[in-house]
Amino acid sequence: MLVANCYLFIIYMDKQAWVVAVDMGYGHQRAAYPLRHLSPTGKVIIANNYQGIPQKDYRIWRDSEVFYGFVSRLINFPLIGKYLFGLYDKLQSIKEFYPRRDLSANNFQLRQMYALMKKGWGEDLIKFLNIKDVPLITTFFVTAFMAEEHKFKNDIYLVLCDADISRTWVANNPQKSRIKYIAPCRRVVDRLKLYGVKEENIFLTGFPLPEENLGGSNLKVLKSDLLSRIHNLDPQKRYMQKYFTTVAHFLQNNDDGIKPHPLTITFAVGGAGAQKIMVKDILISLKKRLLKEDLSLNLVAGTRNDVYLYFQEKISHCGLKKLLGKNIKIIFALEKEDYFRQFNECLRTTDVLWTKPSELVFYTALGIPVITAPSLGAQEVFNRTWLKTIGASIAQNNPKYTHEWLFDWVDSGWLAEAAMAGFLDGRQFGVHNIMEVVFGGVKEPAKNYQLM
Repeated sequence: MLVANCYLFIIYMDKQAWVVAVDMGYGHQRAAYPLRHLSPTGKVIIANNYQGIPQKDYRIWRDSEVFYGFVSRLINFPLIGKYLFGLYDKLQSIKEFYPRRDLSANNFQLRQMYALMKKGWGEDLIKFLNIKDVPLITTFFVTAFMAEEHKFKNDIYLVLCDADISRTWVANNPQKSRIKYIAPCRRVVDRLKLYGVKEENIFLTGFPLPEENLGGSNLKVLKSDLLSRIHNLDPQKRYMQKYFTTVAHFLQNNDDGIKPHPLTITFAVGGAGAQKIMVKDILISLKKRLLKEDLSLNLVAGTRNDVYLYFQEKISHCGLKKLLGKNIKIIFALEKEDYFRQFNECLRTTDVLWTKPSELVFYTALGIPVITAPSLGAQEVFNRTWLKTIGASIAQNNPKYTHEWLFDWVDSGWLAEAAMAGFLDGRQFGVHNIMEVVFGGVKEPAKNYQLM
């Protein structure tokens, strides 16, 4: 397998593709980040904020971004917040999958976007990309539509970032569209067919995960990290008593062994900071264990300074300021690339990821169990279902009692089982598979570690 992967690298080493995302939350750029090496510039192009973007285009994107952030935080507004968010979410709703039926009819949001593109929205971006005749890989539907509408010269690939998607992610006329869709899981493949996408334009690859967390085709880094994680998540050895053979088969063929570290929880709020208010209760609940320094807590602020300052304030308020920079860390950076690098690094010693069911659900393939916070948006509902189906998550209980329910899960060995389930049922080789599709014309690339 290592030889095969080296060969793949050699035959594709001179291949390039534009990698384009948008600056709205983190999901679209997070999916693009592991693919950035394919870009002629070595960087991800940000469609709504690139150098030289026309003011009229920038204003359209800016208004959309501001609205997105506002809506994401509506849930915290007293009394009317949930109602207003519900109205918006209804517009983004994903129709019930069953019974299977034709769902190809476009919607109001699509018609609006295409009307703006008819007036020139995105034309400048595509004119720039057409300077170099290479494929386009984008993680946002609008930029794929722009490429098709404004006659991008090469192939167009759209990477989908959730376990289910709304109709808005598919072109106005899917039967006539040349956009090719990169799916992270089987449900998205089936959903695309209901939306009328031609089967030859659908590719199942898995989500693009960062190479630094994998360690090559033999998953050397991932396996080493997971072995240490299972050690932390199974203090009573209840999981290992039952599944020693499974662990030995998949993980103990490496030289690194167990790397001791305190049990580590990483709490990742959404890009808009919508769920940051839970942190106070979490800190109070875990205070005794944190003071004993037998527990570490990473609080992910991303690139939001307001969330960073909020975390600092709550840490001080809870009497834990002396632990900041020790076993309490805030993951924060001014630039998203720096943030992704920090976040990926902190995942190596993360034993439990606590997050809303965003694109981060696919990171369970790194062997990380997920505590799911309440969903925000229709697309996150099935993300949660997908995680639960493969046995890689638990729903959060009351944050005020984290010190009770979380450690019940740890002592039972169930979180160790969830970590292994994520590794076994997730797809690690999204980047590899996407390269096979884009540059090799492979229809059915290897789907996961076990099948490679």
